[in-house]
This record gives sequence, C-alpha cells and structure tokens, in this order.
Amino acid sequence: MRTLFLLLFCVFAVSAQAQETQKIGYADWEYIFSQLPEFKQIDNELKTHNTQLENQLKAKYSDYESKVKAYQGMPATTPDAIKADKERELQGMQESIQKFQQDAQTSLQNKQTALMDPVFKKVGKAIEDVAKENGFAFIMAPQVVGGGDILLYSDEKYNISNLVLKKLGVTPQPVTNK
Repeated sequence: MRTLFLLLFCVFAVSAQAQETQKIGYADWEYIFSQLPEFKQIDNELKTHNTQLENQLKAKYSDYESKVKAYQGMPATTPDAIKADKERELQGMQESIQKFQQDAQTSLQNKQTALMDPVFKKVGKAIEDVAKENGFAFIMAPQVVGGGDILLYSDEKYNISNLVLKKLGVTPQPVTNK
C-alpha cells in the first residue's frame, strides 16, 4: 500500500513538473478534531456511554460472583438435581456476561460512528473547500492509520489545519504538549 502510494506520488510529482508547479498541503485530522468543540462533546458522550456499559457489566459480574459463592457454600447434602440446576444457571450467566461484553463493544463502536460521521463529513468538506480556495493540488494526512507518515518531510507552511479550523468557525488554541 505504501509502495503504491509513493509510486503514485512520484508519478504526480513528475507530471506536475512537466506541466506546472502544484501546491501540496496536508491537514492533520487529529489536530483538527482536537480543536473542535463538538469533538470534546463527542468524547464526553462516548466516555459516559462506556462508563454506563462498564457499570452494567460490573453489576452482572457481581451478581454472578454472589451466585458462585452461594453455589460453593451449598451443603454437601444438597441434592444433585439442585446442584445441576445451579450449575446451568451459572453457565447461563457466564454466557450472558460474554454476550453483553460483545454487545457493549458493538454498541460503543456504533455510537462512535454515529457521532463522528457528521464531523468527518463536515471536516472533509472544509478541507476540500480550503484546498480549492487556496489553489492546492493535493492535501494529504501526515499520518497513516496504523502508524507511519505518508510524507517523510512536510514544510509547516503547507499545513492548512488552522485554515480548516477557521473555515469551521473555530479559533485554534495553542497546542500543549502533555
């Protein structure tokens, strides 16, 4: 994938030299999102949703643990039919907890997608508008999902992130290193 990208980039660069000079810029999605007020709201909503799911899981697990202790505390004289019934109940609870964990993960991913999709579209449109208004031929992301930079060198004067934020009506805040 990276090789294909670099090959395409070289082809564009060579053809650009043959025709005319083209402006190439980049926009840092993480930086742009970190500056958007709605991103902070989305982050809070996701944290709240995650906390609610974790609390539900803890309650289910606590209930399971108390039933395990009750089962373990049953007298040796307890009939086998009752023990078997309790074992089936515990097995069902284990399966329920596992299903809840899977459903909770899916729920969290779906909520994130639902909340972020409009923001992705809004930022994407702003990047496209800024690129057209400022005569950029290419805008690239300086990071690839999964790590690694697309560009090995990028001149900061071509970073349009603050222009995108201004287009979105957001005043860029100074970046603080954590």
